[in-house]
Amino acid sequence: MAILTETFKLANGVEIPKVGFGMWQVSIGDIAFNAATTALKAGYRHIDTAKAYHNEADVGRAIRESGIPRADIFVTSKLPGATKTYDGAIADFNSTMAQLDIDYLDLYLVHAPWPWTEIGKNCDQENIEVWRAMEDIYATGKVKAIGVSNFNVHDLENILPTAKIKPMVDQIQYYVGFTEPKITEFAKNNDILIEAYSPLATGGMLQNDQMKALAAKYNVSVAQLALRFCLQNDVLPLPKAVSEAHIQANTQLGFEINAADMDVLNAMPDTAPSHTHNPTQG
Repeated sequence: MAILTETFKLANGVEIPKVGFGMWQVSIGDIAFNAATTALKAGYRHIDTAKAYHNEADVGRAIRESGIPRADIFVTSKLPGATKTYDGAIADFNSTMAQLDIDYLDLYLVHAPWPWTEIGKNCDQENIEVWRAMEDIYATGKVKAIGVSNFNVHDLENILPTAKIKPMVDQIQYYVGFTEPKITEFAKNNDILIEAYSPLATGGMLQNDQMKALAAKYNVSVAQLALRFCLQNDVLPLPKAVSEAHIQANTQLGFEINAADMDVLNAMPDTAPSHTHNPTQG
């Protein structure tokens, strides 16, 4: 439980809780509202949503009705990958704030360097304009930090020369055996925090025999081992769950993987080779 209130410090000094609760693939309406509500009751203080998830309104309602002071909850949302104009970015941000119905966002991310229907498309010039909009949104004070998601080294190198403010976060697909060393190293060298979406490979790694054996050694679940692995690599995991049991279990991360076992985990081949991979993160 204590891990849920421990923080990483972003480049601008903002503190971000080390474990986030992901809302990707959580159905809109009562399911999303109940998942976010259960997570907050379980002690999570970092909720990650996006306009593309269509559950911002449910997340906002859960936050407002939680009874927890707004300042104690770190809220992330994301600009759709398909939005590639300055004006579009401003409009979508305003729409996100209206859906969430909260006073400010803690973190706002560009969801992808390309539209999800055209993965890999070169949008370099458009992304420069979008990042300019992100900086202007940041300047309003309605967002405490800004960053990107699914950006590889090229995508970051494209915006950095003209950026007045560097991205503070890059949220990428990251799990045991798929740790994207090129973008991870580049981000850390530029004081950009890596966040891990799909840290359990959307469940794809849970039957991995090597992971099960190592988890048994620590008397934890494969999921708990995988999340702790992220943390010990200074990566922020964003587990997603809808059942109360899984939400609670994912908070029990107060153990330490020894250095030798971290070496084993960092050297492991893909623990979910059949899982869908983001091909741009090399």
